Amino acid sequence: MSLVWFLTSYQRTQRSLQWWSARQSMKLFVEAEKIRDDLLQESFTIRRNLDLLAVDNLNLSDNKIQECLKQIDSFHHSLVQLSDRLFPASLQDSFPLAIEYLLEPWLVSNPQLYFEIDLPLYWRHEPAERSLVVLTALNELLTITLTEVLALTSIYINLKQQKTIGKLIVEITYSNVSTFFHHSTLPELNYLCESFQLLTSGKCFSKTNNLRISWHFYW
Repeated sequence: MSLVWFLTSYQRTQRSLQWWSARQSMKLFVEAEKIRDDLLQESFTIRRNLDLLAVDNLNLSDNKIQECLKQIDSFHHSLVQLSDRLFPASLQDSFPLAIEYLLEPWLVSNPQLYFEIDLPLYWRHEPAERSLVVLTALNELLTITLTEVLALTSIYINLKQQKTIGKLIVEITYSNVSTFFHHSTLPELNYLCESFQLLTSGKCFSKTNNLRISWHFYW
């Protein structure tokens, strides 16, 4: 009986870690494609324009200068966004601020989602790699539970510390039963919880109440 339990537990753990690894690999692939399709093309355009300016420097117009400056500013902004996606600059100094940056695209691009965010001003010092796991888990949870949700949905996010334990609570209230049922029973959510527990030595579980589901991450 114990052998069967061990094998079942091992296979579940293996599936969870494989899922986590596959998700992170896909993210790196997407970022690499963005670099090839956007940043490298943009850098080539800037380089080409600078070459033309060097040849035609006697007839350098203000419009041409402004055009190049805009391209360089856009390129710089894209690089900042890329670096923050790979590893947020604020992660080592302010974990709550890193969460705010993570949520910003959700707030801008999803008017049907109503966010209530409760974050502390200060946070304890902890290894950046652990904070990155928590931040990644939050992003994965939102991606799994909110992707293709078009109806009005409320999300409450609370980060707090109780003694030596960090707690992140994500409470999602859907507008209808079908959306709630679909997004709260996906197998990926089990993989997410299992991976989070393994990588942080913490706990992850969910509670449901009518059309509301709350996710609890402890580490």
